[in-house]
Amino acid sequence: MHQTVYEAFRQSFAVAPNNPYFCVPVGAPHLPEGLEWTYAQVGGMVDRLVDAYRAAGYGPGHRVALLLESRPDHFVHVLALNALGVSQVPVNPDYRVDELRYLLEHSDADLLVCRSHLMELGTKAAQLVSRRPALVDVDAWPDTLPSVQRAARGEAPSSDTEAALLYTSGTTGRPKACIVTNEHLLLFAKWYIDFGLERGSYFKLQYDVERLMNPLPVYHVAAGALCFVTMTLMRGCFIMPGRFSASRWWKDVVSTRATLLHYIGLVPAALLKQPVSQLERAHEVKWGLGAGIEPSIHAAFEERFGFPNIEVWGMTEIAAFMADDHEPRKVGQRAFGRPIRDFEARIVDDDDRDVPVGTPGQLLVRRSGPNPRRGFFAGYLNDPDATETAWRDGWLHTGDIAYRDADDMFYFVDRKKNIIRRSGENIAAGEIEAVLQADEAVAYVAVVAAPDELRQEEVFACVVPRQGVAAGSDLAEQLFELCFEKLAYYKAPGWLLFLESLPLTDTQKVRKPSIFEPGIDPRTLPGVYDFRDRKQQKR
Repeated sequence: MHQTVYEAFRQSFAVAPNNPYFCVPVGAPHLPEGLEWTYAQVGGMVDRLVDAYRAAGYGPGHRVALLLESRPDHFVHVLALNALGVSQVPVNPDYRVDELRYLLEHSDADLLVCRSHLMELGTKAAQLVSRRPALVDVDAWPDTLPSVQRAARGEAPSSDTEAALLYTSGTTGRPKACIVTNEHLLLFAKWYIDFGLERGSYFKLQYDVERLMNPLPVYHVAAGALCFVTMTLMRGCFIMPGRFSASRWWKDVVSTRATLLHYIGLVPAALLKQPVSQLERAHEVKWGLGAGIEPSIHAAFEERFGFPNIEVWGMTEIAAFMADDHEPRKVGQRAFGRPIRDFEARIVDDDDRDVPVGTPGQLLVRRSGPNPRRGFFAGYLNDPDATETAWRDGWLHTGDIAYRDADDMFYFVDRKKNIIRRSGENIAAGEIEAVLQADEAVAYVAVVAAPDELRQEEVFACVVPRQGVAAGSDLAEQLFELCFEKLAYYKAPGWLLFLESLPLTDTQKVRKPSIFEPGIDPRTLPGVYDFRDRKQQKR
């Protein structure tokens, strides 16, 4: 296997320089003219960036934060940094100043590379960091980069070199950073490719042929790692349409000749609501891959659009996934596959004891053999306790609730973690609670997930005002605006409800399962404020 992602790219470049590597559909909001770059074109861009970063002193031990949105040049920088052993830290462009400040501080980034229209955000955040990173405008690239202020480690990039810090929402508010090595990224892509070797699997990838389209952002592991590296190894093309648009979807799929599609639960639901179009059956798609499709629409989607949507389970921490990719599939049952080869999984209770078939419990995973952590993340940055807690007794505790049947098929139930899953975004309830709790008008607050027919889940804030503070529309408006200004737009409450009290434990923690009676849909309660239409990305 290759030692680095860059090495894999160089081999594909050498074998197939004229193959298309990145594609943006014509009419994409962020690049209306579209583009298609070959491996040779990208290779020239990467070489120039390698020279620039090397001249500024970058090497192993350095980290560069990339605030470049979901555009192909993000990966040009990723490849150049990987060539030098520099770790990339992809940044969510919807972050507010304090969120970006935290990421820069926590990652100890040496440089922040921004798009021009995000430079103000980057500048404000960087000024608040104790070891302030240098800033560069990618749209006005300088002749020389600012010299890095600390020396690189004297070593050649290898499979064990940190290749990326991928931030994933935690349960205590602030995101945790998964340390991801070259081995992790390459094994993850190889896992996808090798699925095709399984008898009866849908995943039969072809070298020099595949064109994979994924609307997810590059700071997500699916687009930023799995899809990008898989297409690199397969000498394929990664299609980047930008933010998902149901009205534009089939036009983009057909015009870019996509053969593979990745989705989140929002995508199938939105596409089924679109008027019937000739384009929806004019595609070359072999399968869709994703998680979270609403079970009640799964079969209807496949019948209408003519290809299977394969449900999978995975997480940033692991270089593998499970997939319901063999017939007969469990369509509409939240099945996500069986463990294969050296990947092991089990379901346990709160004491880590195995539970019987059909009983929900926490999903644990590992690699078989002498090294159960092989290919998994190298740890959570600056948090060895969290790393070891997740890995207790030699199994990675995923925090997801699932069950298995007698045939060893696994089914997703819910998340044990205090996470809200909205349109593919993992939102830590504790982060929103911290913002609301800081307002002087708030005595107690609990943020929970409410069901949402379009976005899978929506943020639902339960607020107990301080004594003497009037609950009403003015306060609801004030609290929504507070969250909207402090947090990424999708984290603000979509629903807000004032309550007289919240059920508390003896240690004054909110007992969230006891807030509402079983079977109650909190969205239907009197006095609920609906802010969903206000949750729009700032332009």
